[in-house]
Amino acid sequence: MNIDQLEILLAVAEQGSFSEAALSLSISQSAVSRAIAALEDELGLPLLLRGRFGARPTLIGERVMLHASKILELREKIDHEVNLEKGLHRGKIRVASFRSAATHILPSKVAQFRSRFPDIEITITETDPLGIEHSLRTGQVDIGLLPLPRSEEFETWEIARDEYVVLLPTSFGQIPETLSWEQLSTYSFILFNYAECTSAVREHWAKSGQSLKVAYQIKEDSTIVSMVAQGLGAAILPRLAALPIPPQVQVRSLPVPLERVIGAALWSNGSHVPAVFAFLDVLRETGVFSPEKRP
Repeated sequence: MNIDQLEILLAVAEQGSFSEAALSLSISQSAVSRAIAALEDELGLPLLLRGRFGARPTLIGERVMLHASKILELREKIDHEVNLEKGLHRGKIRVASFRSAATHILPSKVAQFRSRFPDIEITITETDPLGIEHSLRTGQVDIGLLPLPRSEEFETWEIARDEYVVLLPTSFGQIPETLSWEQLSTYSFILFNYAECTSAVREHWAKSGQSLKVAYQIKEDSTIVSMVAQGLGAAILPRLAALPIPPQVQVRSLPVPLERVIGAALWSNGSHVPAVFAFLDVLRETGVFSPEKRP
């Protein structure tokens, strides 16, 4: 018998079905079934009645659940005391990120963390990678989300990969699903005026032996997408930077795939409170938050 099995038992009784319990716990229905079956096998008695009505506790199941509720309450008190000692009950985490990661990666991670540690405040600053590095060095932020690799003064972990895609206006007509470098070289491109992305695109393109025609260089990725939608040229951007993609824009893959690696970074010489590592664990999906750790 373990805490997870008791939690699942109470969820099934509360929701009235295995499927609804699975949804409420964000696990699979088969995981719920296995947990209940293992608990009943261990105790040697049925705890739930199953039928067209769903699932409801047996008489012994109701008595077991009374004790299970007390056990889970005690577990919450233990977690509370441990989190106080670790510094996970209160405090602040300061995160810096470039725009597309802040928009499309961080919100779900922050929500996940806050559900576990509601009293820890999280602040998010959006800036460019060089600004993030500076903020990490000077102790203005605790964690930075950055394209990798970075210099050895930062400790980094990969958290996501983002494919570079070709954006083409619908006004160019129907574009083949698969493009060659020769076909791409016939278009004029709107480049991202940001050193790391632009360098990656130029270096990748140079390997094709084709010329890259540049019509504009723009600082903001959202402006680039709008310009493509207006038929002012094609663009190559990381997919997250291009979102949301308007209906006037067609998306195609590069002839040879190119990705940017997004990572979480800490300054190697900094001292970090336990809450920072707890948030890093959420970003990496490695600890108590990982689906693989569920039954």
